[in-house]
Amino acid sequence: MSNSLLELTARQLCDRIRSGQVKAVEVCQAYLQQIGLHDRELGCYLTVDEEEALDQAREADKVLARSPREAGPLAGLPVALKDNIVTRGLRTSAGSRILEDFIPPYDAAVVSRLRQAGAVILGKTNMDEFAMGSSTENSAFFPTRNPHDRQRVPGGSSGGSAAAVAARLAPAALGSDTGGSIRQPAAFCGVSGLKPTYGRVSRYGLIAFGSSLDQIGPITRDASDAALLLDVLAGQDPNDATTSARPAPDFSEELQHDPQPLRIGVPRQWMGDEAGTGPDAEVKEAVEAALEKLQAQGCQIEEISLPHTSYAIEAYYIVAPAEASSNLMRYDGVRYGLRAENPRDLADMYRRTRTQGFGEEVKRRIMLGTFVLSAGYIEAFYSKAAKTRRVLLQDHLKAFETVDLIAGPVTPTPPFKLGEKTSDPWQMYLSDIYTVTANLTGLPALSVPLPAGPSGLPQALQLTAPHFQESRLLQTSRLLA
Repeated sequence: MSNSLLELTARQLCDRIRSGQVKAVEVCQAYLQQIGLHDRELGCYLTVDEEEALDQAREADKVLARSPREAGPLAGLPVALKDNIVTRGLRTSAGSRILEDFIPPYDAAVVSRLRQAGAVILGKTNMDEFAMGSSTENSAFFPTRNPHDRQRVPGGSSGGSAAAVAARLAPAALGSDTGGSIRQPAAFCGVSGLKPTYGRVSRYGLIAFGSSLDQIGPITRDASDAALLLDVLAGQDPNDATTSARPAPDFSEELQHDPQPLRIGVPRQWMGDEAGTGPDAEVKEAVEAALEKLQAQGCQIEEISLPHTSYAIEAYYIVAPAEASSNLMRYDGVRYGLRAENPRDLADMYRRTRTQGFGEEVKRRIMLGTFVLSAGYIEAFYSKAAKTRRVLLQDHLKAFETVDLIAGPVTPTPPFKLGEKTSDPWQMYLSDIYTVTANLTGLPALSVPLPAGPSGLPQALQLTAPHFQESRLLQTSRLLA
């Protein structure tokens, strides 16, 4: 019985728990058993909250037995959370030594919404330190391995969440996406990953990396599960002034409708060699096969141009480190977590706490961000990157005048081997070359899993929509199921 539960989608689990076919406790126990059997090898979780999860599952069963109407839409559903989403009373490290023992006194807005909906929090998943990385090798604790090939990375920085869903260690998970950190690991692990429109989901309680880029979103088996979670997560939050006042639709209900005949644009800069950014042959073949399938379903595929694509990765790696250097100033040994022992004075405490607490990639980005914001260089670098960001948005808005969606690769290669790119940061950064633009422009984007290629490794298609058109993304992805 337990193993069969692991093969059900999140929506199927919710339906069976609500109808009384299975108890929430049984579902929770099945996933905890699976975690106990396999997580030692995969490294998906930093913290498993076994006792509290079982208590939450028992409570869900009580509510359902008393009055199913009182139960939330996710009653009894186990969910895993990336470890940069704060959880009251449960360790939240952001994958960093500097927050290794941090116990938050409050829940993030998304966690409050999940609890109100009846979800069961299984635990916190591994991640690149402060969400800085593309492989989950930058975790201060241990790397996560790809369930499809344990010699390869699961992607990053939400690699723990994506690998957990792929390995049946959670039916659904949340990640955060600053430059592709939901979509890229979802593509590497063969699951769905949705980055909503900036402002669709509250960032209150998300440990900040790049405040104008960060967005929380679901990592799930399919589009239906993504809609189920987004129904709960989306909406304005008084604690986050950047959330939109625009009412969130019923994503699950909208998913029942077929998309209107769609015009899908494919940027020539993403698929060819014009900007030196073409994907490798296996990725390109998988994307082209998906486009042919969409065309066979009635979609019109058109070549379009996003002429400033080649500037996106450079702009991103100026804006994101600049914001990170500011956000991470608070970790100084005074307010949170680690403090160096026996400092000589205040400056010594600051210096040694940050030296001991931060990993190499975080230090690299803090130094880069501090430099591009420094007097004499802010106009030369940061201001130009901000202008580039506006130009990229104008390119996309112009494209959406003629097409409904933009399609292309999620990553330039299939999942690479552990250690393959750790000595070359620039090559690691290029893993995000197709994903960073959605963060710079605030647009929603979805990684749709595709059949494995000749290597047997997962493949994916990225769909990007106009602002607040997440339903269009999810509807279209069903055409590829």
